[in-house]
Amino acid sequence: MHEAGFQCAGCGEWIETTVDESGGSRQQYVEDCQVCCQPNVLSIQWDISAQAYTISAELES
Repeated sequence: MHEAGFQCAGCGEWIETTVDESGGSRQQYVEDCQVCCQPNVLSIQWDISAQAYTISAELES
């Protein structure tokens, strides 16, 4: 597991989460915001140069 974070697409709060490294360098899944409970579709990608996961979020339609 690897610590990472994203900004909720609904309320704008910064949310800390963990990424399961066994899922690969590119992943996508839905995670509810811990603050506003809206479902965020997370697009996760391993950044080789930064040695960290980057996460972008958009609200689930």
